[in-house]
Amino acid sequence: MSRIQESVIIRTIVRIMVPFIELFALYVIMHGASGPGGGFQGGVIFGAAIILYTMIYGIAEGKKKMSDSLDRILASTGLTIYAATGLICIVCGGMFLQYRAVPLLPDPAEVSKYLIDLVEIGIGITVLAVMISLFFDVSPPESEPEEAEE
Repeated sequence: MSRIQESVIIRTIVRIMVPFIELFALYVIMHGASGPGGGFQGGVIFGAAIILYTMIYGIAEGKKKMSDSLDRILASTGLTIYAATGLICIVCGGMFLQYRAVPLLPDPAEVSKYLIDLVEIGIGITVLAVMISLFFDVSPPESEPEEAEE
């Protein structure tokens, strides 16, 4: 069985690109309420950056960056942020995710803006975690390096 030859150039480019892709994902998440994008798109971009890293450096290295336990924590944290934001709206007398019902600031538009951003962050974290989990679940286990035959 032949292995794909490792490339120092590709590894270096990916190591440089991944932080910029992640930064762009955060931008997409935070500006989703006022423009194109949002939590889902940003979460997919962020997850794709980690998947790209894993594809180049291997499953073992990818799992060092995003372990199964961290993945579960992120998935549950994102879901909790989303649900808690909706429940705050219910407790304040509105419907689920009816932001104007929350009387935190005198300006309801300002409250809506912050709560929408909070929901987008929760969605982004959840989508990121689910993408990574799906990728690791369908990836074949990394085989041990074969010893050279003499």
